[in-house]
Amino acid sequence: MTIFNQILLAGCGLLVSWQGFAQQKNVANTLPTKNTYAVSATDTHADIIQKAAHVVPTARQYEALQNEFIAFIHMGPNTFTKMEWGNGKEDPRIFDLKELDTDQWCHTMKSAGMKKVILTVKHHDGFVLWQSRYTDHGVMSTGFRNGKGDILKDLSASCQKYGLKLGIYLSPADLFQIENEKGLYGNLSKYTNRTIPRQVEGRPFKNKTTFQFEVDDYNEYFLNQLFELLTEYGPVHELWFDGAHPKTKGGQKYNYAAWRELINTLAPNAVIFGKEDIRWCGNEAGGTRKTEWNVIPYDADPHSLEGFRDLTDEDLGSREKLYSAKYLHYQQAETNTSIREGWFYRDDVHQKVRSADDVFDIYERAVGGNSTFLLNIPPNREGRFSDEDVQVLTEVGKRIKEGYTNNLLQKATAPKQLLDKDQATVFIVKDGAIEFKTAKPIRTNRFVL
Repeated sequence: MTIFNQILLAGCGLLVSWQGFAQQKNVANTLPTKNTYAVSATDTHADIIQKAAHVVPTARQYEALQNEFIAFIHMGPNTFTKMEWGNGKEDPRIFDLKELDTDQWCHTMKSAGMKKVILTVKHHDGFVLWQSRYTDHGVMSTGFRNGKGDILKDLSASCQKYGLKLGIYLSPADLFQIENEKGLYGNLSKYTNRTIPRQVEGRPFKNKTTFQFEVDDYNEYFLNQLFELLTEYGPVHELWFDGAHPKTKGGQKYNYAAWRELINTLAPNAVIFGKEDIRWCGNEAGGTRKTEWNVIPYDADPHSLEGFRDLTDEDLGSREKLYSAKYLHYQQAETNTSIREGWFYRDDVHQKVRSADDVFDIYERAVGGNSTFLLNIPPNREGRFSDEDVQVLTEVGKRIKEGYTNNLLQKATAPKQLLDKDQATVFIVKDGAIEFKTAKPIRTNRFVL
C-alpha cells in the first residue's frame, strides 16, 4: 500500500478499515489458482465465490496491468483525408507524409508517464504503415522517403531509445481486400494446409520458424503479416484486434486459434486485446464503471471463443453475475479514449483537444479503478504530435509525478509486506483493519492499494 500527499487526513496514527479485506473464516483454501475456472452444475454460491477468489491473471496480463498509462497512435490515409474511417479505395499517394519524428512522440509519451505505445499499422482501410511483403497498398506506394519509409520501424527504434514498450494494432477488417477485384477478404477460397510465412523471393526472413495451418486466403494473408510484425519489429507487448467491421463479404471467418498460436509462439509476453487477455471498457469516451471487476462470468470457454463478446454492461462481475456463470475468467479492461475529438488528426483549429484536467481525471478513474488507461494521440500531417497535445501530456505527466511519487507511509510502522514494494508478498488482514503509525501527522487524500 502507498499513501500520497494531498489534503485530507491528519494524525500520528492511521487506522484503515475495509470489511472486504477481512479474511473469510472456516473456508478451506484448497483450490489452486487458475486463469479460468469451469463452474459445475453442482457448485453452490459459496463454491462459485471460492473459485472466483482463485482466478488470477497470467504473467503477461499482470505485466500489462502494471503499465497503467499507455498510448494509442492512429495514423494513415485518414490523417490526410480528415476522415475517421476510410473506404479502402483511396489512392495510397494521398498519404502525403514528408517528415516523421517518432522521437518526439516517444519523448512526449515518456514525459507523460506512459509505458507502452500501440500503433495502428493497418486500420480498416487496409493501408499498411510498414514495408510488408504481401501487399503494395501502403507506405511502399507513397512518396514518403521515395517509397522506402517504414513508420513502424522508426517507432520501434524510438521505443527502444526511450524505454517504451511497443504494441501493434492490426485490424481484422480490411476494406481494400474487400473492394479490390483480386482482394482476399471473403473470396470464398478453400481452407487448405498452408505454410506460414509464405516465402517471397528476394526478401527472406531471418527468423526460420514456420507454422502449418488450415486456412483460407485471407487468414493466410493475415498470418503472414503477423509473422512480419512479430519477427522484424519486436519485441511486441500487445496485439490489438478491433471488433469494428465497417463492411463484410463472403461470410469471412477468422481462424483466431491460428492467430493466437502464432502470437504466443513468436511474442510470448504479448497480451491480445479483444480476446481472452484484455477486454474493451465498453465505450470510447474514457468512461469508467463504479466497480470494475476483473473476474468475469462467461457462458462458454473464453479460450475457444471465435467472436468478440459484448462487454458493455455496467455490471460485469458482481456476485449475482458470477452465480449464473459457466466459466469464471480473468480479463482486465483497457479504458480507451482520444486526446482529440476523433481518433485521427484533422486540424488544430476546429478539432477539440481534451484539457489536462480532463485527461488527469480519466487517468485517476481508470488506473485507480482497476483498469489500464489507453489514450490516443494522433500525429499531424507533419509527422509530429501537435503543440497543444504535447502541452496537455506534459502537464498530465507532471501531475502524476507530483501526486504519486512521495509515499507518506514509506517510513511508517506497519506490516512490512504492505510497504516493501514487492507485489509478490501478501498480508492477511485480521478483523478488517490495518494500523499505520507515523512519526509526524500526515495529510492525504489518495491511497494506492
